[in-house]
Amino acid sequence: MLHVGEVQVESAVLFETPEQICGRVFRTLCPAAPPPEIRVEFRRFASANSLARLRGGCLHVRITDALEGAPAPVLEALFYMLLGKLFRRPVPDAYRRRYRLYLNRRDVRNRLHGLRRARSRKFLTAPKGSHYDLEELFEDLNARYFHGALPRPALSWSRRPSRRILGHYDPAHNAIVISRLLDSQAVPRLAVEYVLFHEMLHLHFPEELNGAQRRVHTRSFREAERMFPELRRAKQMLRSLTTPRP
Repeated sequence: MLHVGEVQVESAVLFETPEQICGRVFRTLCPAAPPPEIRVEFRRFASANSLARLRGGCLHVRITDALEGAPAPVLEALFYMLLGKLFRRPVPDAYRRRYRLYLNRRDVRNRLHGLRRARSRKFLTAPKGSHYDLEELFEDLNARYFHGALPRPALSWSRRPSRRILGHYDPAHNAIVISRLLDSQAVPRLAVEYVLFHEMLHLHFPEELNGAQRRVHTRSFREAERMFPELRRAKQMLRSLTTPRP
């Protein structure tokens, strides 16, 4: 059953401007505070990141233009998250879930990947390092575990020898980057092979989107990873490399 009052409220919300939605969220989160001037801008960001700042009595909110034209409830959820963080107010999980559901839509994720690919620069080096050649390793692993059918992405060593992130696959730029920490004679080939193999699995098994959930390490991914020989030994090697020494 529809009630006239409910229809009127929904219609009003439907035609709210982003500034009006933001103002309503501000009044809900900070009812005792005087309302600031609100400026909402859609900016040409390279990702889905957005931000909110309070300066001189003016609340500046900058949103990625990938969300321009997003439904009002999605912008409302984003404003709750941004202002909740800015003013240290608790945000109901329902708003976070609503926002994640929208970002996980296939068309939205494709749009974000396209913007990141077009607007951001990816630092890539030559695949041949001082000790290991990533192209050589890739082709060897491809033949052994993927029947040689995995298309080769851009392969690069990282800018710095990171101990925290040993490798990552960037789908927007179709690139695998391996930490320069591993490009050393002191690092066993098995350890480097495992890190590269792990990132090749991300290329072979794309992320799965299920509602608000995003699964990167799927069941198929984990099953394939267990096929890597001496998996436990390779992980032990990496732990010894990344554990800080006293």
